[in-house]
Amino acid sequence: MSDKEFQGKTVVITGAGGGLGSALVALLAERGARVVGCDQSMEALSNPAIASRHVFDLTDRAALETAAANLVERDGVPDILVNNAGWTRAETLVALNAASIERELDLNLTGVMTFADPLTKAMAKRGGGSVVFVSSVNAIAHFGNPAYAAAKAGINAYAKALAVELGRSGVRANVVCPGSIRTAAWDHRLEKNPDILGKLKRLYPLGRIVNAKEVAEAVAFLASERASGITGVVMPVDAGLTAGYLPFIDDILGG
Repeated sequence: MSDKEFQGKTVVITGAGGGLGSALVALLAERGARVVGCDQSMEALSNPAIASRHVFDLTDRAALETAAANLVERDGVPDILVNNAGWTRAETLVALNAASIERELDLNLTGVMTFADPLTKAMAKRGGGSVVFVSSVNAIAHFGNPAYAAAKAGINAYAKALAVELGRSGVRANVVCPGSIRTAAWDHRLEKNPDILGKLKRLYPLGRIVNAKEVAEAVAFLASERASGITGVVMPVDAGLTAGYLPFIDDILGG
């Protein structure tokens, strides 16, 4: 792998100011990419490694097509698109209502597709590009957050649609499904239960949750020419969580 494998490449990253977004910006910029950062505020995009900044809200449907058009006009058709932005708070079915369902689907599925659609079509028209979606293990098996999980399962399906229909135009589309990542998104849970990280470790075969850099490395691989023959893949980066249920081995079979 070249230290500057993304030299000369323009990489668009949504949710660039978040915990995983910041790790993606740092890693891809370090490897030579010109990073175009997207988030909800200019303050979130203060990282000096971001070369160009676009502010919009994925739940504002009217603004999304304008945002995509403005991005292409200012920065050109991206070589790589990393759809990273996402959010959830409705953690169980009890918390669901019409408003929470609509918000989580809008943000995690409808908004993502609406923004990605013109960009991926522009990539196909140009004759190439790489798209990586940050989905979730929640899209593979149920770990709570039902509306978010449904949206992320939709993202997995959308990525496969892009892979199949745009493959002959040189566009690849893949998905990374992280398990729990220790970022600020966990702070609200830790406030309620400081012991939660210790409890999580029992569920993960590696005995820990993943960190943001590990997820960013997987995204970088799938985005890169090293993965030139890979498209339509859904890759868990989850310390083994979806491989099987370790407490069953420990508690039922006796290790």
